[in-house]
Amino acid sequence: MKFGIEFVPNMKYYELEYYVKLAEDNKFDFVWITDHYNNRNVYSMLTILALKTNTIKLGPGVTNPYHISPAVTASAIATINEISNGRAVLGIGAGDKVTFERIGIDWVKPLKRMREAVEIIRALHAGKPVKYDGEIFKFNGARMDFKAGSIPIYIGAQGPKMLQLAAELGDGVLINASHPKDFEVAKENIDAGLSKAGKSRDAFDTVAYASMSVDKDRDKARNAAKIVVAFIVAGSPEVIFERHGIAAEDVQKVRDALNAAFTKGDWPGVSKAVTDEMIDTFSISGTPDDVIERINELSKAGVTQVVAGSPIGPDKKKSIGLIGKEIIPKL
Repeated sequence: MKFGIEFVPNMKYYELEYYVKLAEDNKFDFVWITDHYNNRNVYSMLTILALKTNTIKLGPGVTNPYHISPAVTASAIATINEISNGRAVLGIGAGDKVTFERIGIDWVKPLKRMREAVEIIRALHAGKPVKYDGEIFKFNGARMDFKAGSIPIYIGAQGPKMLQLAAELGDGVLINASHPKDFEVAKENIDAGLSKAGKSRDAFDTVAYASMSVDKDRDKARNAAKIVVAFIVAGSPEVIFERHGIAAEDVQKVRDALNAAFTKGDWPGVSKAVTDEMIDTFSISGTPDDVIERINELSKAGVTQVVAGSPIGPDKKKSIGLIGKEIIPKL
């Protein structure tokens, strides 16, 4: 099992640098930095992190081919790979429709756009002139003027077709899920994509991009996860709730509570609306032993990397240390 950690660059660069160095010192294998227009620029932050770390692999988790051209992405991640002495990884996904609407981008043909973008990025990284006559992108002899090196590409995916595409074209798949049932369902589509490409599952990284909250006090850990879980619940499709037996009325209570929080500031009401069942389904939360038990279940379901996503724990520094000292060595 490999271990990653996710950070949102909504903090000062030196704070992010501190937490990433702490993760590296605690034997995390990967750090993924989110790419949103309203946070600090992902590649600026990755440059700092590449210079200040030594062993941890690092990259965007995830960028997208809508607001950034695949040519720019290919160059940016290749630059990070050079600065970090070959530690860059590229996480790329189709992005978020609601976010794109806010900045005037139409979220159309995500599957086609993802396929073309990944194919172009790989071709540019190969160092040869790229001629590409796609439905979305047209390239006529573009090439890079420096060596990119070998950069693994991880594709963010949820739905069946994107999971198949990720397995076919990617070196790994980033799945926003925390429960083994979700990976058991995803396995069929991942296997289909691998089979189409003639690839072995042993060479493919299946990543649980999970909400995690760890503390020696189980209740503290689970309470810290509630707000994040509420947002996951609010944005999840009905099929997920059916899969896990979560009642529609409980889901509606969470959505209503979030609306009240945004309009009236009632964030305690959001925590009250989140059930234990939701915490179990949409996060990996509890004591180190609880987390180890869940990760073992995920491993049996085909997961090969677990990413500790927000909130990480009630005290980020302590939780990173707990993961490094009491979870990673045992797995």
